[in-house]
Amino acid sequence: SASATPAVTAIAPTSGPTAGGTKVTVTGTGFTGATKVLFGTVAATSFKVVSATKITAVSPAQSASTRNIFVTAGGGTSPAVIADKFTYT
Repeated sequence: SASATPAVTAIAPTSGPTAGGTKVTVTGTGFTGATKVLFGTVAATSFKVVSATKITAVSPAQSASTRNIFVTAGGGTSPAVIADKFTYT
């Protein structure tokens, strides 16, 4: 069967320093076999797929702004939603 498109339903915390290094827990669906986690257009420093519904990702350094967190897996890339916004401060 075709893989479901990933979807992000929550992230915690929702903000972190511009230097990066924040461990963010991403909750959602369709995360099995995820190949990429992006903060905006920048790849996470590292990430671990904990389960089909949970990923832990380390934020990369970026300028102060708000970015969407995108997860790419077999079913494609998650759409941008309000729940996936991470703010660099």
